[in-house]
Amino acid sequence: MDRAELSTEQVLKRDIPWETYMTTKLITGTCLQLLRRYDKRSESQRAALLDDDGPAYVRVFMNILRDISKEETVEYVLALIEEMLTANPKRARLFHDKSLANEDTYEPFLRLLWIGNWFIQEKSCKILSLIVSVRPKIQDGIVPNGRASHSKSKLTGINDVLRDLVEWLCSQLRNPSHPNRSVPMAINCLATLLREPCMRASFVQADGVKLLIPLISPASTQQSIQLLYETCLCIWLLSYYDAAVDYLATTRVMPRLVEVVKGSTKEKVVRVIVLTFCNLLAKGAFGAQMIDLGLPQIVQSLKAQAWSDEDLLDALNQLEDGLKDNMKRLSSFDKYKQEVLLGHLDWSPMHKDPNFWRENITNFEENDFQILRVLITILDTSNDPTALAVACYDLSQFIQYHPGGRIVISDMKAKERVMKLMNHENAEVTKNALLCVQRLFLGAKYASFLQS
Repeated sequence: MDRAELSTEQVLKRDIPWETYMTTKLITGTCLQLLRRYDKRSESQRAALLDDDGPAYVRVFMNILRDISKEETVEYVLALIEEMLTANPKRARLFHDKSLANEDTYEPFLRLLWIGNWFIQEKSCKILSLIVSVRPKIQDGIVPNGRASHSKSKLTGINDVLRDLVEWLCSQLRNPSHPNRSVPMAINCLATLLREPCMRASFVQADGVKLLIPLISPASTQQSIQLLYETCLCIWLLSYYDAAVDYLATTRVMPRLVEVVKGSTKEKVVRVIVLTFCNLLAKGAFGAQMIDLGLPQIVQSLKAQAWSDEDLLDALNQLEDGLKDNMKRLSSFDKYKQEVLLGHLDWSPMHKDPNFWRENITNFEENDFQILRVLITILDTSNDPTALAVACYDLSQFIQYHPGGRIVISDMKAKERVMKLMNHENAEVTKNALLCVQRLFLGAKYASFLQS
């Protein structure tokens, strides 16, 4: 059988020759006795043994992983450990028992990450991630894994563990060992590990943040939804770390998150994304970007849905309030930009304010004249007479105040669209379409003279 497709159940059906290992002095007589008591027993019997003397069994497992290299046996012991931790994840704390202070409980799993087959890699990673996540924090000069902070012991230090573990997880995201399971397993482990600030720092230093962004996309199957959720959970955890936030600001994370939250019906996915938005709202340009992407309207739509999670409803209200505050703080051009990008054109004062146009005319050049292109799109798509009239007027204002206004608007093929509106049934639309056409043909000075 392909070892990449082995299951824990299949591995645990093996009979391991423990007596032979004792004969060859690879395990001690005490180890053999403990293994005979534990191996092939019922779950309740194993649970009783672990409750009575859990650290002793952990020591046996660690000794085997350290001293025996036979692949079948290593797989078997990893399966035993995984089975033990799956039944009760709190048993991971057994690896940090004081009686194991001189045991290097991290090293065997770290080593197996790089040299084992996929089954060995996957189990080692899951076990190591859980053990690391429940380690006791620094206390009285003692660091996890039993090593004193001033000690010269050769036990593997937690900083080395975190660095190597992150490096391996990132390697799985870049070049998966298994075509289907590497990425979900790596993200699952990161969703646990990134709860720790020191882990976030290691992940950013390993250039891991960019590896998450492509995984943020709408999902349909149960498996892909879980991967999406855990990826978004990683982003949420990273949103508490400034260095990660700075990096996220250089990526397309915001459009991707907005696209997902707009169409997702999975409550846990929506909740973790909304909480991420709440964290990022006040940082850098994220607030303006959220408004650019139409998030205020999306939040309104989300609030109208029947969510059962009160935390989600609270987060949506918090996000809505934050977005409103953000919009109040925007500059006049930012406000204008939001109005245009959202397609909600109205006769707000800035449209007819000469100072607004004089002070902001060069801002219209941003992103290859993005605002002008959206105004022209509104001419093609909107059925709102006010929006059409304002769009025509704004284009005519651009022609008047920008030195190359006529050329820019002509190059964008706006003339034909505006001329069509000269026959519009609404008089306001007709009037402003005529003004725009006059300025296009005659230039700003003569057109303004005709209008006066």
